[in-house]
Amino acid sequence: MIYLNIEVGNYVTRKSYNNDTVFKVLKITDDKVYLKGVFVRLYADSKLSDLKKVDETEDDFIVDKSSLEFGNRDDYFYLPGKILHIDGDSEYLEKCLKFYKENGVLAIGKKINEEEIANQITKLLEEYRPDIVIITGHDAYYQKKGLKDDINNYKNSKNFIKAIKAARKYEKSQEKLVIIAGACQSDYEELIKAGANFASSPKRVNIHALDPAIIAINVALTKRNNSIDIVNVLRQTKYGSDGIGGIITNGLMYVGFPR
Repeated sequence: MIYLNIEVGNYVTRKSYNNDTVFKVLKITDDKVYLKGVFVRLYADSKLSDLKKVDETEDDFIVDKSSLEFGNRDDYFYLPGKILHIDGDSEYLEKCLKFYKENGVLAIGKKINEEEIANQITKLLEEYRPDIVIITGHDAYYQKKGLKDDINNYKNSKNFIKAIKAARKYEKSQEKLVIIAGACQSDYEELIKAGANFASSPKRVNIHALDPAIIAINVALTKRNNSIDIVNVLRQTKYGSDGIGGIITNGLMYVGFPR
């Protein structure tokens, strides 16, 4: 069904938000349009009159490798850290898997609903033995329910915390298994306390679909025993340290000789 030339599957922005985010139209009813962020991990709804039809444009995200010391590639070989990416959203997962491939990093992707990740993560860690695990999907801070320091006021932060704790039960060391967790507006402090190396969202803002992947690639492509440049890495994400924060972490890439 078409309303004012807008139909399910179209890409739109919201005029009342200065057209700042591109959404895909999921469903249209008589009084409401249901939307999903194309690049931002966000669900929303809107009045039809507030929408502007646009073309989908791919965000231009490039990992800044200037701070990574690769040496002379003619002499050495490199084994980046392996990533296990667990995502509650299949479309965002596919974007991230494409991003890993473009950057030459091995990643296994699994689409699992947020509430089921904790039950399945140990088995996946045992099977794939990754260096880095991402736990993400959808989340939200419900400000109307109360303060941000109450975990009950979040959509999926509890589920992410359970998954982090299960992963830390499998591997306690934050140097041997790097955990990147959270989604839009997640309870950053509690995710870090649970054992994540990096988490969203310090300022309870939305994050880009690729933000966890950007962090993971930087860790995977930094030499072992070399600390990542955390300030530089966070600058590469969509909203910087407002969207993601974490602890200084060592890289997980082996370097060998001769090639």
